[in-house]
Amino acid sequence: MKLKFCGAAGTVTGSSHLLTLDNGTKILLDCGLYQGAEAGYENFNEKFLFNPSEIDIVVLSHAHIDHCGRLPKLVKDGFRGRIYSTHATRDLTAILLLDSAHIQERESAFTNKRRNDDNEDEPLYSPEDVALTMDLFRTVGYNQWFGIHPDVDVVFKDSGHILGSASVTMKIRRQGLKDFIFGFTADIGRPNRPILRDPEPMPACDFLICESTYGDRLHEDSPEEKNHFLHIIKQTCIEQKGKLIIPAFSVGRTQEIVYMLDQLVKENLLPNVPVYVDSPLAVNATRVFEMHPECFDKDILSYMQHDANPFGFDNLRYTRSVDESRSINTKKGCIVISAAGMINAGRVKHHVFNAIENPANTILIVGYCADNTPGGQLRNGAETIRLFGEYKQVNAKVEIMSSFSAHGDYREMIDYLRTQEKSKLRKMMLVHGDKNALAGFKDHLEDTGYQNVFIPRLGDTVDL
Repeated sequence: MKLKFCGAAGTVTGSSHLLTLDNGTKILLDCGLYQGAEAGYENFNEKFLFNPSEIDIVVLSHAHIDHCGRLPKLVKDGFRGRIYSTHATRDLTAILLLDSAHIQERESAFTNKRRNDDNEDEPLYSPEDVALTMDLFRTVGYNQWFGIHPDVDVVFKDSGHILGSASVTMKIRRQGLKDFIFGFTADIGRPNRPILRDPEPMPACDFLICESTYGDRLHEDSPEEKNHFLHIIKQTCIEQKGKLIIPAFSVGRTQEIVYMLDQLVKENLLPNVPVYVDSPLAVNATRVFEMHPECFDKDILSYMQHDANPFGFDNLRYTRSVDESRSINTKKGCIVISAAGMINAGRVKHHVFNAIENPANTILIVGYCADNTPGGQLRNGAETIRLFGEYKQVNAKVEIMSSFSAHGDYREMIDYLRTQEKSKLRKMMLVHGDKNALAGFKDHLEDTGYQNVFIPRLGDTVDL
């Protein structure tokens, strides 16, 4: 049996890991889109490190685009097997992939319009490829073992990362050998966060792929989170009459921020400022959230007994049209929540472009941003950033609230791994992290008593 690292190895995005059983059956864990501009990754999304037509099964951990975003490309290139996920993951994946296909078509059309040669840029996939992909899904609930192959049973455990997110544990039977347990944490969520249940630990594994996004960092204490957020709102929107722009992923982060604002309204703490969620995808994702209360934690379910809609209040406006989005540019003293979270695409890129040079405005970073994205540059203190081919002076205030992160920090991840038996775990493989996060988390794990911690590179293959 072999494991090949086909994405998110030595970097954060593009999650994809290929497990080949002794009989040749190929099981792909995630099939994500690479997001970034690192050297050596220029053509990552166009080419797979395997033959798509030879993949028998895909197991999808969750609906973030860096985990599901290349599934239609996989289907376009020949995959015809089944895709297993939770129910909520399937519903979110449908809207995310369709949105991705439309974006790619628009970008290809724009690129081709500007070309001076006969070569045409083609999108990775089309809406038709997305439709074919969704037909291959099979959905399963949490905490129930199910078969994906005569020799392989799988169980999904709620990872508390986004709606429907799951860790993947496989029980693999091998002829003449002892059965063993193979695990994939995927993205590990955080305890005591609003909306979603706390991460549920995995069964003890013999081999484990583990994420490392914040492997070298600790998050801000949650008790101060609401006060910090409220201070930023008052300072920007009331005192400075400026605009608070929050780049936020459409799935998970946007809903969490809206829910916190809803709570502030109910507590009569939120100033009378307009709030705009400017992302058609976020609007659709919020509707999916409303369809899956089975994923909610007890606190929000209790809250909903008094407020049936935790994602809506009087001053909140969800915008869809381009004209509505453009009209926000002229407004002051307001909050704008818009995708993408790394400011590398989407409507938020336009909002930041128009707001970044005004010192009355604030850009609030609330999640992970790759260093080479505009969001990452702002997070790291850049004095200028390049947007739409133009350099803009960073005069707006940049605030960071890491407590909103959907990824556990290194202490939270180590606590999540508490059910792993160190004497049983033969190898732990760290993925989904930058160089510093991977090295830092490896050190923390070894200090805790873990052995055989391995950091694979893209394309590496290990025997299991």
